[in-house]
Amino acid sequence: MLYLFSTGLSNGMYITDEQELDPMKEPGPIYRGLAFLWEIVKVVVISLAIIIPIRYYLVQPFFVNGASMEDNFHDGDYILIDEISYRFNDPARGDIVVFRYPNDQKQFFVKRVIGLPSEIVEIKNDTVAVFNVNYPEGLILSEPYLSPGQETQGNIKIELALNEYFVLGDNRLHSSDSRYWGPVDRSLITGRVFARAWPISGAKLFHDPVY
Repeated sequence: MLYLFSTGLSNGMYITDEQELDPMKEPGPIYRGLAFLWEIVKVVVISLAIIIPIRYYLVQPFFVNGASMEDNFHDGDYILIDEISYRFNDPARGDIVVFRYPNDQKQFFVKRVIGLPSEIVEIKNDTVAVFNVNYPEGLILSEPYLSPGQETQGNIKIELALNEYFVLGDNRLHSSDSRYWGPVDRSLITGRVFARAWPISGAKLFHDPVY
């Protein structure tokens, strides 16, 4: 028989193992089942409280559909976009962004930012140049992210408004982009692509190119 003795000014108190193991004092199977169910509910609620804000306000996943960003992204790639950065900073040249297609805002496109607000973008002779206060004579972009053999077809010169961005796909020969349907309004940009999570063999973080 087990005795637990409490020392102090009062008389000692004895608790026997028979009292501790009294089946009449143990929770019944229904109670145990409800307690287990409640623990599951708490785990689910806490998980959702953590995941939902991350999913809708911080990081959002997308599957790439199409070949317009090859060779950097391929059809079926699983990418993650940062939705919080653009709440504090504007998109920069070279950022890979996901945005709502201006002609059908139910669709999401992924492209690269080439021209910034108030700049002039000119495409001709397979080159892309931007004109701004720092480069009034124009800056021809080196575009190191393009795969060998890419060509930037087109003959266009466009001035962007204060809230507009000029975007192009990395696979210039097979991309529907600002050359054909114009610039993207700032309000349509959802976030910046910062990682490819799938396939595992191609998982990587993406950093903006330096011009």
